Amino acid sequence: MTPDLPALAAVLAAKRSHLPGQGTTLYRAAHTTETGGLYALDVAADVGVLSLYRELEPRHEQRLAAVWADTLGLAAVYLKRRPQAASHAANVERSWLTPQVPVLGEARSELTALEDGVPYLIRPGSDLSTGLFTDARLARRWVRGAVSAGQVTGRVLNTFAYTCGFGLNAALAGAGEVKNLDLSRKVLAWGQENYALSGLSARGEDFIYGDVFDWLARLGRRPERFGLVVLDPPSFARGPAGVWRSERDYARLAAQAAAVLAPGGSLLAMNNHAGVGGPAFGGMLRAGVPGLRITERFGAGEDYPEATHLKVVVAQRP
Repeated sequence: MTPDLPALAAVLAAKRSHLPGQGTTLYRAAHTTETGGLYALDVAADVGVLSLYRELEPRHEQRLAAVWADTLGLAAVYLKRRPQAASHAANVERSWLTPQVPVLGEARSELTALEDGVPYLIRPGSDLSTGLFTDARLARRWVRGAVSAGQVTGRVLNTFAYTCGFGLNAALAGAGEVKNLDLSRKVLAWGQENYALSGLSARGEDFIYGDVFDWLARLGRRPERFGLVVLDPPSFARGPAGVWRSERDYARLAAQAAAVLAPGGSLLAMNNHAGVGGPAFGGMLRAGVPGLRITERFGAGEDYPEATHLKVVVAQRP
């Protein structure tokens, strides 16, 4: 730990100080590219979530949390330890990786934070992922704007839905029907709670449990088509259909998604794999859907440095 930590925290906090006034109290206060790869800090209302990418002594963890709590006026700070072998460690050391009690302050099992004025339920001590991926804010904003402006019409299918942020924004913008699809009942139930926070109906049939590839194949055999399909898959996963690797399998996923798009429908596709650049990602999508027309490209929000790995593509099927 360096003695200039308070100065760095003050500089980074100043860069994000405009966000709460714009209706966003859920954001990244410090990114790894700004901290020498040591840590990232996400803020949800008055709680911080500190992700450590190198092992620190407990006293250094405490100091890091205390400096940021003092800088931002945080009531509590939780730790997420993310060693390189986190995928293995997560199976045997979850209580060490994601302590349920904060390293500083009183425990908050859940809280509500805002993104662009939309409330989300955040559970800072529950797991490595606390309820919303803040780097996808611009993509969620695009969904809301495109639906409200009539750029996207018809039904919306939100795949790999997690806590249903994309589906929620489509519904808030007036989409007639939104389906959220995920392989976890737990996160779909969490998504229903997010709908309820905004006063929206959360019908069970709009929250579909199951494997995305299986469901896309089923929907492709039916006369069901969507004006927008959202693809936000993990970079790597094991599921009923086998091992998924985004750098190898995204073209196949894009082809299945395009098969359920209505004529003129839009595909919102995201890729967060560090080894896949923007041009390569576009090539993957076109390999899966020949003639696909890419209309927009963007990345993460202003609280993320340009070095972030997120690629977002909006495209229309031929």
